[in-house]
Amino acid sequence: MTVSALPTADAAERRGSRPRRSAATRSDWIVGYTMVAPVVLGSIAFVIAPLIAVFWFSLHDWNVLANTFVFSGADNYERMLSDPGLRNSLLVSLWFSIGLVVLNVTLALFLAVLLNQRLPGTTTFRTFFFSPVIVSLVAWTIVWSFLLQADGGINGFLSLLSIEGPNWLRGEFTAMLSVIVVQVFKNVGLNMILFLAALQGVPEEIGEAARIDGAGVWRRFRSITLPMISPTILLVMILTIVGSLEVFAQIAVLTGGGPGSSTTVLVYYLYQQAFRFNDFGYASAIAVLLFFIVLVLTLIQWQTRKRWVFHEN
Repeated sequence: MTVSALPTADAAERRGSRPRRSAATRSDWIVGYTMVAPVVLGSIAFVIAPLIAVFWFSLHDWNVLANTFVFSGADNYERMLSDPGLRNSLLVSLWFSIGLVVLNVTLALFLAVLLNQRLPGTTTFRTFFFSPVIVSLVAWTIVWSFLLQADGGINGFLSLLSIEGPNWLRGEFTAMLSVIVVQVFKNVGLNMILFLAALQGVPEEIGEAARIDGAGVWRRFRSITLPMISPTILLVMILTIVGSLEVFAQIAVLTGGGPGSSTTVLVYYLYQQAFRFNDFGYASAIAVLLFFIVLVLTLIQWQTRKRWVFHEN
């Protein structure tokens, strides 16, 4: 009798513990949803809802001055196919992105390698290159606008070397180069710190073993260091490419999209359509195009990471 009663007692104990477990589960549920609610609600209010609204606006002929808001279907998207200004802005954005990614990533990695050598003055060197990151973007750009004038600081320095500098912001090539350089020096410090953190995580014994086997400095860097920091390279490239497609303040302050339309990137062209020509419907269609460009480029980088990012399967 005693033996047969034990399972019954255990079963009763288990039945009695179920309500307590269920209550604890519900409590964990409530706490979990409460913790994530601000992020979810923020994403809905400030990301998803605006995206839906922009897409809805892109299907309308919306002119604020004329007070028109008429459904036009895909007319704005058809207009993009034959818009030479849009094609030019896409080409300008392409060149700007290529120049920015190449210079920014290369310079940031080079500076990080130097800092990783633990040479004297490393703290000052790091502060000098990182300080522009925390400076106001508009203030930073205004200072550079004075430096890049025909009689500005850069040409004044070149004159000391008996070199006659150009009017940097008035030539098509030099204007684009100037905007790229200004953007590079604004954000290179952040990428430098990211690369430095990655370099400090590379095991020294691996490089030492390769050195003993006869591998030179470049071979060790190419075959050991770069693969080990490849996840950080992926992160930096995604951030830099997305940032290059969203550049606006530098263009507005330095060149105003000129000379001609040589620095009219896609975001600045969107701004012109919306706030200069008051064509908010067409500007919304361009914003949708920009969103899909960023999305596609990010997905391409994410999918190709398996081929060159270390530890990816």
